[in-house]
Amino acid sequence: MSARPATRGAAILSLGFVLAATVATLTVGAVIKQPCASGDWSDGRQYRRLCYSDIVPLYGTEYLTGGRLPYLDRCPASAGEQCDEYPVLTMYLMRLTAWLDFTHRYAEFFYANGALLGLFALITSWALYRMAGERALYFALAPTLLIYAFVNWDLLAVALATVGTLLYLRGRDRWSGVAIGLGAAAKLYPALLLIPFALGRLREGRRRDAARLLVSSAAAFAVVDLPFVAAAFRPWSTFFRFNTHRPLDWDSLWFVACQRLQGGVACSWSPHLIDGLSILAFAAVATGLYLARRAVAPDFPRWTFGFPLLVVFLLTNKVYSPQYGLWLLPWFALTLPNPWFFGLFEAADIAVFVTRFTWFGRLSADLGSPAFAGYRGTPLGGFEVAVLVRALVLVACLAVWVLQREPVLRAALPARLKAPDTASRPPR
Repeated sequence: MSARPATRGAAILSLGFVLAATVATLTVGAVIKQPCASGDWSDGRQYRRLCYSDIVPLYGTEYLTGGRLPYLDRCPASAGEQCDEYPVLTMYLMRLTAWLDFTHRYAEFFYANGALLGLFALITSWALYRMAGERALYFALAPTLLIYAFVNWDLLAVALATVGTLLYLRGRDRWSGVAIGLGAAAKLYPALLLIPFALGRLREGRRRDAARLLVSSAAAFAVVDLPFVAAAFRPWSTFFRFNTHRPLDWDSLWFVACQRLQGGVACSWSPHLIDGLSILAFAAVATGLYLARRAVAPDFPRWTFGFPLLVVFLLTNKVYSPQYGLWLLPWFALTLPNPWFFGLFEAADIAVFVTRFTWFGRLSADLGSPAFAGYRGTPLGGFEVAVLVRALVLVACLAVWVLQREPVLRAALPARLKAPDTASRPPR
């Protein structure tokens, strides 16, 4: 695929095709999720029909059916103070869509969220097209987008992170920082992108631009979060406390290791210990990859380090929620547009999706749930194999990123977006 069409008419046609492909993917994804939209899961359809979505049950568990304001109004005692467990922008997106649901029904809440999430997906496709042309189809046609677009609210952060990347490549560092800061206020992961973006500006000798990027990002995050920090610190901090105490996620390599060593499905490893080990592993592996890439290609565009940074975070973290694969899709288009490795990742991600939720059905049957009487889904071992295969594919993608000789930036992006850190300035 060419990075950019030759004429304006062709550009409009190609962008239209990318956006139409995004709509088609989202439409199929919505049809798959539709059986679960009503919230009536008494027949076990969430696993039997693979239509599970966090959006549906969280309408009730986050107490959004009334007029309660997240953080500012206390959670009911019956919630055990476990509502308001998302960052501010995500919680208030949920609050907004609950207000749009005039009938106070699960299905309407799901569809209101689906409409906004679809808009965020289109914004992501548009921004990707502006950067990589028809390679935006790596996002628009991805099975990961189809199965996870409406599982949670990650597309809000994905859109902001992608727009922030576009602004960075256009040299608009202050606005890039604002987009990244807002993304971090929705889902913390976009903050990781400040590392490669700042490294790129520092390598160019543009220290003031690096400072603008970081300061504007912190300011955007503060504008969103500080009012709630001041008015309701403990409810606001629920997200951080919840994730600190959160046990190992089923999809993480940590859980696979613990389960294989201990047996059963309950891991006794301390979440706090794993948090510490995860941070150490993340820092060590990410630094090693950066140094290895610099040894292979000293002039590599530093911003492309965003891809391995996200991959290493997912592989070393104690939580790898299934929809996190959405984070990586834009980066395949931008920094690793290899259809073979992208295809392998997508196949592995689908395998994790299918084995995860059918194993949940099997587990529910084993625990005596009448909705799953006689249901025989994937055994735990099959699910763990899928998780390991996906991890191996991502490790292979990291190796390809390190070893590629020609900076992808020169091949993937239009000339006017080629950042000067691709060798035009010496390192400082």
